[in-house]
Amino acid sequence: MQAHKHTFSSGLRLLTIPMPSLTSATVTVWVGVGSRYEEAKISGISHFLEHMVFKGGEKYTSAKVISETIDAMGAEFNAGTSKDYTNFYIKAQSGLMDKAFDVLSDMVLSPLLKSEEIEKERGVVIEEMNMYEDTPMYRIGDVFEQLIFEGNPLGVDIIGNKETVGKTINRQNFLDFRNKHYHAQNIVITVAGGITEEDSMKLTEKYFNKIDLGNDSSTASKFVFKQEKAQIRLINKKIEQAHFIVGHIGKPLDDESRYAESLLETILGGGMSSRLFTEVREKRGLCYTVRMGSDHFTDIGAISTYTGTDPKKAPEALKVILDELSSLSKKTKPITNEELQKAKDYIKGHIALSLENTKSVGNYFGYDELLIKKTTTPEEDFTSIDAVTVDEIYTLANELFVNEKLNLAIIGPFESSKEFENVLKSA
Repeated sequence: MQAHKHTFSSGLRLLTIPMPSLTSATVTVWVGVGSRYEEAKISGISHFLEHMVFKGGEKYTSAKVISETIDAMGAEFNAGTSKDYTNFYIKAQSGLMDKAFDVLSDMVLSPLLKSEEIEKERGVVIEEMNMYEDTPMYRIGDVFEQLIFEGNPLGVDIIGNKETVGKTINRQNFLDFRNKHYHAQNIVITVAGGITEEDSMKLTEKYFNKIDLGNDSSTASKFVFKQEKAQIRLINKKIEQAHFIVGHIGKPLDDESRYAESLLETILGGGMSSRLFTEVREKRGLCYTVRMGSDHFTDIGAISTYTGTDPKKAPEALKVILDELSSLSKKTKPITNEELQKAKDYIKGHIALSLENTKSVGNYFGYDELLIKKTTTPEEDFTSIDAVTVDEIYTLANELFVNEKLNLAIIGPFESSKEFENVLKSA
């Protein structure tokens, strides 16, 4: 599987990934802007704009017209906003790609941004905020990012806050934000599925030829690591289960250790036979879910573990997790050849399964092209995964799992964080 790249004279980039055996395709528009690019006074505007795009454009003039058109195609459409990008996609039958391009280009390039629709949508986004606030399993991720990336826009919630979203962001803010970021050099289009490269190029030229040229001026404040000791942030909330994320500052998106990191994550917290799942859930019955994951940006990253548990058992769960991290960094629990091979096969298997979905294929190539302007094929990634040695994983664990990079975010019925502080000190 390979992505074919074409750069138009405007600077717009197109990646096509033909999958001839399929009868569907996904077209995705990627814009290189997310919440880390926002000024405090317009916090949340990237996500708010994502909502507004669905309210109608010059041709498909309302949310009703757009949704009826998509439903009549039997298609799927949605969007997403992150710290560093926003994307919009339509997945449809291959024979309906012309219509998919038509709808998507109208939404993204020509949104009406009616003032009355902005006012109505404020309430929708506020309710989305309330939903996350009332769902600790989701909210804990934001609390962790606020802590580990404190002092940088990466530590600000993607959704913004009730002051900016509920009151201050206005139509002119949207227009200015679009003029600054929604231009050809800051956009990548991916088309994956049962459509040829030639047809993808023709449709892109037809529907995105009016895109603003702009200039490549979108920049974000770089993260500067200043942490000197372990940190805790506790949200005291009277709930039945305590939720926490414990993690460390990690590596950037394009770091040479990324394959070793994937294997480290998998060995510790990937799947039901991982070390953390076995120790925290199976042996001790401390939780239902325990998982390890990572986030990567162009300048920094984070690697962390989440679990939800009985508040009385939370300190014990934290200690078991930290002990497992330490056992890897200190080599007191060696990685066996069998464990390493299983982790490699696990990662490659999950990649292979995901690439049966045209949306996932577009994501696989589009994300890297947008942010680091290069892509790798699955075959190249498989080769790099297979080349990782046990010693590389030990070296990385020893570098990552140190106390001055440690952060703990907790939501639960706790008046004090003292018990958790004691666990961190003994780690």
